[in-house]
Amino acid sequence: MLIIEVTNAREVVRKQVGRLGERLIGKVVDAESQVEKALIQEMETAFKEFGIEARILSVNGPQLDGSEFLQFPLLVREERDVVLNED
Repeated sequence: MLIIEVTNAREVVRKQVGRLGERLIGKVVDAESQVEKALIQEMETAFKEFGIEARILSVNGPQLDGSEFLQFPLLVREERDVVLNED
């Protein structure tokens, strides 16, 4: 199992839409969830290319506590199953 924590979501959004866009998006949309959504799409594409079937979850709640512990109050924001089409 892999856990990936995006630590610079606001900077990524700022690069994509600029400072003004970031301010507007920050009021309407969660930058972290937007970056995670884009990341999920890229991972799905890559997994299919490698023949990997997976379940990818975007969740709100887990927090890293230093480098040794992970706390888990969990709310699933998005879920996607990557399944290979066997033609």
